Amino acid sequence: MAEEKKHHHLFHRHKDGGEEEASAGGEVDYDKKEKHHKHLGQLGGLGAIAAGAYAIHEKHKAKKDPENAHGHKVKEEVAAVAALGAAGFAFHEHHQKKDAKKQGQS
Repeated sequence: MAEEKKHHHLFHRHKDGGEEEASAGGEVDYDKKEKHHKHLGQLGGLGAIAAGAYAIHEKHKAKKDPENAHGHKVKEEVAAVAALGAAGFAFHEHHQKKDAKKQGQS
């Protein structure tokens, strides 16, 4: 029992600020942040499209399969909520990109 075990956390957080600071000089690369948020916004948009398509697919399945319609309606609602969440994430990342662009110009 002389050895102490390290406690491993599920989420690792860095104390130095993470992506806000560059490795050496403490300067932030706003072009890199802008591209990063643009990429995440595009992924959010694709997720919204995919979840919306799945919701429409489940709505169609509910009409075609009345025996299991309740299960299809539940899946449709879950997919619709996922699409809404992904669209909200894409909207959030769009604003983060705009902020990074604004900070980079000043």
